[in-house]
Amino acid sequence: MQYGICNLSIVPCRAEPSDKSEMVTQLLFGEHFQIIEAQKKWLYIRTAYDNYDCWIDAKQCMLISEETFTELQEMPIHVAVDIVQLITHKEKKDVLPIVIGSTLPYFDGETLNLQGDEFLFEGQVNSSKLKATKKQLIEFALSYLNTPYLWGGRSPFGIDCSGLTQLVYKLAGIKIPRDAYQQAELGTTLNFVEEAEPGDLAFFDNELGQIIHVGIVMSNEYIIHASGKVRIDRLDHYGIYNNETHQYTHNLRIIKKII
Repeated sequence: MQYGICNLSIVPCRAEPSDKSEMVTQLLFGEHFQIIEAQKKWLYIRTAYDNYDCWIDAKQCMLISEETFTELQEMPIHVAVDIVQLITHKEKKDVLPIVIGSTLPYFDGETLNLQGDEFLFEGQVNSSKLKATKKQLIEFALSYLNTPYLWGGRSPFGIDCSGLTQLVYKLAGIKIPRDAYQQAELGTTLNFVEEAEPGDLAFFDNELGQIIHVGIVMSNEYIIHASGKVRIDRLDHYGIYNNETHQYTHNLRIIKKII
């Protein structure tokens, strides 16, 4: 088994080994993975953070040892909190922009390490050892406000609904799965919208009863979610009501308390 880590700002992950294939998710800097299969210039990987299987371009990652992979699995996750921040190679002085939600491997408060390459980082950091409050969770969500919707996206330059919820919870030090239907299996079910608190997750279905959308409950029956862009709308027992179009856009299925 081989292993790798994302050493670029953002890397597209695809359904098939082709640049024309659908992007199903993204790797952010510092996220590591197992390599299941190598095919010419493509790698079929399983992400360590959420066990997501996808294809990436073999040129868009760095190989790491099994020992490094195991160490990364066991240590706390340090996450960059600034929308965009620069890391600087300690010796070469090369700089690389990384986005909010990126992982900082072997972070010691000043530097991070990629297979022996040390980088300086001076931005804000949160750790999985320090679970955020519900108030902080909403503050993290608001960091993505007006981010354009992008299927498979996980960054402030493009994000989808479950990417938003996963990254907000990652910033809060809480690991949840990648897709909305997987996230809906977590937590405690609430019976009424009135019981929901800021930070709870609301899930929405289609006419077949399939979970197709998720958002983060805010106070006073509002919700922040990615639909066209990351936006704030009204939430009631019917679903999401868009004040701009004066219509319901999503049918409420269930609300879950995760923390």
